[in-house]
Amino acid sequence: MNSSEFRRRGKEMVDYVANYLEGIEGRQVYPDVEPGYLRPLIPAAAPQEPDTFEDIINDIEKIIMPGVTHWHSPYFFAYFPTASSYPAMLADMLCGAIGCIGFSWAASPACTELETVMMDWLGKMLELPEAFLAVKAGEGGGVIQGSASEATLMALLAARTKVIHRLQAESPELTQAAIMENLVAYSSDQAHSSVERAGLIGGVKLKAIPSDGNFAMRGSALQEALERDKAAGLIPFFVAATLGTTTCCSFDNLLEVGPICNKEDLWLHIDAAYAGSAFICPEFRHLLNGVEFADSFNFNPHKWLLVNFDCSAMWVKKRADLANAFRLDPTYLKHSHQDSGFITDYRHWQIPLGRRFRSLKMWFVFRMYGVKGLQAYIRKHVQLSHEFESLVRQDPRFEICAEVTLGLVCFRLKGSNKVNEALLQRINNAKKIHLVPCHLRDKFVLRFAICSRTVESVHVQVAWEHIKEMAADVLQAERK
Repeated sequence: MNSSEFRRRGKEMVDYVANYLEGIEGRQVYPDVEPGYLRPLIPAAAPQEPDTFEDIINDIEKIIMPGVTHWHSPYFFAYFPTASSYPAMLADMLCGAIGCIGFSWAASPACTELETVMMDWLGKMLELPEAFLAVKAGEGGGVIQGSASEATLMALLAARTKVIHRLQAESPELTQAAIMENLVAYSSDQAHSSVERAGLIGGVKLKAIPSDGNFAMRGSALQEALERDKAAGLIPFFVAATLGTTTCCSFDNLLEVGPICNKEDLWLHIDAAYAGSAFICPEFRHLLNGVEFADSFNFNPHKWLLVNFDCSAMWVKKRADLANAFRLDPTYLKHSHQDSGFITDYRHWQIPLGRRFRSLKMWFVFRMYGVKGLQAYIRKHVQLSHEFESLVRQDPRFEICAEVTLGLVCFRLKGSNKVNEALLQRINNAKKIHLVPCHLRDKFVLRFAICSRTVESVHVQVAWEHIKEMAADVLQAERK
């Protein structure tokens, strides 16, 4: 494909994408395929001679689209949002064209420097403490990770390295192995599974702190666990607090947990993967109060801030704690400016070496929407979630299972878990809307998350009518 054909095909692809997104409401939100559907539809090996672009495009509709779950459908209410916007898509095209691998400043100065500035822009939108910003050559700064899972793992590994170095400096006879076997990290019992996974990868014990009646980790429960573990000879070193849990969007109590972490010299990492986007709105900023106690903070603009996947924003108060834990400088990666103190080599801040020019997406989106446009988008989703909550509360057959703060509603039929499992199965088998469940204590609960950029009140109303219809069928079947 030469540049002339690329121009033509590129315009065709833009038209295809625009048509897909404009018509997505008419597509079935969840596919009618079984595992292994795709292999019989394509050849067993790559073609020896080139295929035509027309054939490839035709196969998208014949082979790929039948197996796509349409996350951007206004009838997709599962998981959490995955961001999508035209400015971000255009920036992704440019990112692919530039094609730099920005592991160091020298590898592509603009890639590094725009990321540093964009993370400061975003930090200021959130009113993060200045200690987290890189502006004025401070000790902190931000980095784009691939996911919140990566950010949690990086924070845990950095905290592990920091405590090992500290303890060995105090007691040189201690081996790393002796310290490692006694290290213990903590999170709420409502934390995302990726926190537990970080503990597994990091080779440390991770203990779940029982949450309160609002599904939040409280300071008293954490303090009790710390005292018990220290008495048993364990070494507490890391706490992962969640703002906006995946199950029900609950918020750990930072104003209680934070001071304890600071007093006990524990690394406090805040995971606000979904909820963090809302903190750009003044009316939701109080949910971030206590971030000043944290060592690291992360959320995903690629969930709810219109920046396409992948773009997970992570800040640290002391960049040296992160970078020094993973610093390796082979000759082929060194450059003349690396020790200047004015630039960042982001390879020291992440698990992979290579990285894409992801900050372009932030730059395009922030400029083309503006802070006010992004705030309006968040507020619309929150309003729609409260609209759905109101509909549920008006039906005496249903109950709301957790406080509705942002764009997630947890609800269920009053009654057994079995009847709610049957309801969810009917809803998802019908494939008009798509939901996923969670467990809150011993209750099987349905989650209704406002997800699509194009979702409107009419889609919420249609979804609720469908849920009521499915519920009537389930309840009738149960009475037989």
